[in-house]
Amino acid sequence: MVTGAAGRIGRGVLDVLARESVAATALVLEDPGDLVADRVVVGDARSPETVAQALDGVDGVVHLAAIPTPLDDPPEVVFGTNTLSTFTVLDAAGRAGVRRAVIASSQAASGIPFAAQELHPVYVPVDHETPDQVADAYALSKRADELTADMVARRYGMPVAALRYPFVGGLDERLRDYADAVARDPAEGADGLWAYLETRDAAEAAWLALLCPADGAVVMHVAAPETLVPEPTLDLLRRYHPGTPVRRPIEGRAVPYDLTAAEQVLGFGARHHVVGRPEPT
Repeated sequence: MVTGAAGRIGRGVLDVLARESVAATALVLEDPGDLVADRVVVGDARSPETVAQALDGVDGVVHLAAIPTPLDDPPEVVFGTNTLSTFTVLDAAGRAGVRRAVIASSQAASGIPFAAQELHPVYVPVDHETPDQVADAYALSKRADELTADMVARRYGMPVAALRYPFVGGLDERLRDYADAVARDPAEGADGLWAYLETRDAAEAAWLALLCPADGAVVMHVAAPETLVPEPTLDLLRRYHPGTPVRRPIEGRAVPYDLTAAEQVLGFGARHHVVGRPEPT
């Protein structure tokens, strides 16, 4: 079952499942009529009845349904919608005996991207143990989602992988415009540490997480290995996050997130990159 299946990553996951000949149930608020799914269930992921219907015959879940930003809705709506849908889906999946689940967390769980005040990473490369600085409803919802994954894994023995996605977009969709904007003015991407992931790679990461052999609940950062800015990452960090300690060497344009867990546990590596930018001289 894929929740939020009509969204950017959701459609990509359906494409991957079709490629792998895996039957898919799409759970969506509205049926757009063009989903690559064997079954479409229309309803709200916060509804236990709807989720139970969608889970019939399901042995894996990719939960993507969420309000993706705190900028367009009241904070109580953002937090309430995201956390209730995640709890409803994961708890029902655990009780139904689903073998494994994947949820979309966010690098915004650090608290930095949507904070009202300027914040800086506690250290880089950022990993899943970096202390968060949650200061908005969206970041709080994603941290709560990760704790829900912990609870479900502990209660039902259902492994859950939480993928902390960065800015996601297609090369022919919004990613190239965003990349151009960040390259022109790196300040635009400083709160996200200039990270990105192409939509097809985001979907592939979710698929690999469904195959992940790890038990319990795990949190992993997934991103392209390089930033969107054609200058050394250390120079960017000195300019925009000057007080942040650098704990490990960051070479060239390497993204200042620790991608080791996704590489080693999932075997994931991004394959689609923003190209055409000159390397720094």
